[in-house]
Amino acid sequence: MEQSRHKVNIIGHQNPDTDSICSAICYAWLKNQLGGATYEARRAGKLNRETAFVLKYFGMEPPRLCTDVSPQIKDIDIRRQPGIDPETSVRSAWNLMRDAEIDTLCTVNADNELLGLITVKDIANANMDLFDTGVLANAHTSYHNVLDTLEGEMICGDPEAAITTGRIFIGSSPEAMEGSIGAGDLVLVSNRYETQMCAVECGAGCIVVCCGAAVPKSILARAKEKGCSIITTPYDSYAAARLISTAAPVRHFMRRANLLKFSVNTPIEDARKVMASVRHRYFPILDEKGQYCGVVSRRNLLNLHRKQIILVDHNEPAQAVDGLDQAEILEIIDHHRIGSLETGGPVYFRNEPVGCTATIVWRMYGEQNITPPKPIAGLLLSAILSDTLLFRSPTSTPLDEAAAKALAAIAEVDIPAYAEQMFEAGADLTGRTAEDVFFSDFKVFSRGDVKFGVGQSSYMTPRSRAAAEALVGPYLPEALGQAGVPMVFFMFTDMQRQATDLMFCGKDAAEIVGEAFHTEVADGKAVLPGVVSRKKQLIPPLMAALQARAEEA
Repeated sequence: MEQSRHKVNIIGHQNPDTDSICSAICYAWLKNQLGGATYEARRAGKLNRETAFVLKYFGMEPPRLCTDVSPQIKDIDIRRQPGIDPETSVRSAWNLMRDAEIDTLCTVNADNELLGLITVKDIANANMDLFDTGVLANAHTSYHNVLDTLEGEMICGDPEAAITTGRIFIGSSPEAMEGSIGAGDLVLVSNRYETQMCAVECGAGCIVVCCGAAVPKSILARAKEKGCSIITTPYDSYAAARLISTAAPVRHFMRRANLLKFSVNTPIEDARKVMASVRHRYFPILDEKGQYCGVVSRRNLLNLHRKQIILVDHNEPAQAVDGLDQAEILEIIDHHRIGSLETGGPVYFRNEPVGCTATIVWRMYGEQNITPPKPIAGLLLSAILSDTLLFRSPTSTPLDEAAAKALAAIAEVDIPAYAEQMFEAGADLTGRTAEDVFFSDFKVFSRGDVKFGVGQSSYMTPRSRAAAEALVGPYLPEALGQAGVPMVFFMFTDMQRQATDLMFCGKDAAEIVGEAFHTEVADGKAVLPGVVSRKKQLIPPLMAALQARAEEA
């Protein structure tokens, strides 16, 4: 039988931009063509409006959200123990536990929803309650369970009925039975005619004839008249007496309330803490639909399969999803500076000095002699246009422009006209909050003790840029607290003018900007002509100024 292929997530940075999303989708498509695993593109945050426009334009669905790659219950070997019907007899449950070598069984309904669980301890406690002679009636035990438990045959009565009244009684002799048997009692009798007839005449609801003894016709006739069921069993009176109470259904003894259960999405650390606080051995697991799918024990936590991921458009922990240190990184495809990311083993690391990760992905298509379909080509093109600011960014290279022209031919779009639509969609502020705009493309950068955050938005017209500045500027002090860094900067990039209005907040931020760009700072803003690239034109001078200050201190 062919085994299912393992899953690999391809994911970009937090606060994803168009390159981060589109490169993940397109690289996943390429990897799935090459085979070896199942690859899925994921996103680490909310889509910005530009990216949403791109996906809608080319008819592509957004990737599923993934903000944490810490191991979850789904990443361990879940024991796929089937659930049991709550009407299952205690004896059948015990036999199943013995054969499966498990001490906990979960009960489910027809829709596989968890109802309760029963353990070996629960069964032991039930069997040790020797004075509970009314257990079959109290549990409304079906005659099917009784017949199955005693390996019996019903020769009189309705096997579809259930026991609702009476006690379990051992009919040893007529003298001991008269005055003791009550209406509806289940009486275990031998092959003695007098004992059988006495039980029927005393109003027994059912008699169980042991040792496979024959039942005389006169007893059968009288039992029918009195509404008494008759069951024969090959077991002797001692064995039948020991077994009969185990015909009760497990629902009568199972635990229903306050069940300690986990979802397949429960983080391993959370599950480990819960398991350490109780003495249970097995815990039920529910799938994404809330249906029972198996059990886990503490031992299962030792056999952990870390999530396998491929990073695109970033290689710094500060920009990655949570739990990265607990995942297995297989590849990194990026065009940014090499950060401080460490891996547990060698990985495929492809970092090229081009303007966009999608350009690298496009080159990889060519290396495999694979031509992308129109929607994939459209996404790759959009990413390149976005990251290179329509080839105006200093990070743009001839490779980016050549890739874009080739992709535009496949996607059947006119680059200038399409780019204008895309950038205008991204600049639209209708219904947006300052927080939404600020964090839509926000990254944290660090080197040693130096740490700061930078957001960026690009605008096609001075009017749209000015509107964004008016919205986001007053929000910067609040953004500083939310970002959890000493300083934040925001680039309002005017693509037509090829300049950036840089706004900032944080201790000494104004002085640092002045030192980094040798410019005047007024009213919390610096105008930076020719600066359009965060990666190449903003981050290096800021890093140098901050580092110089640190060395002076």
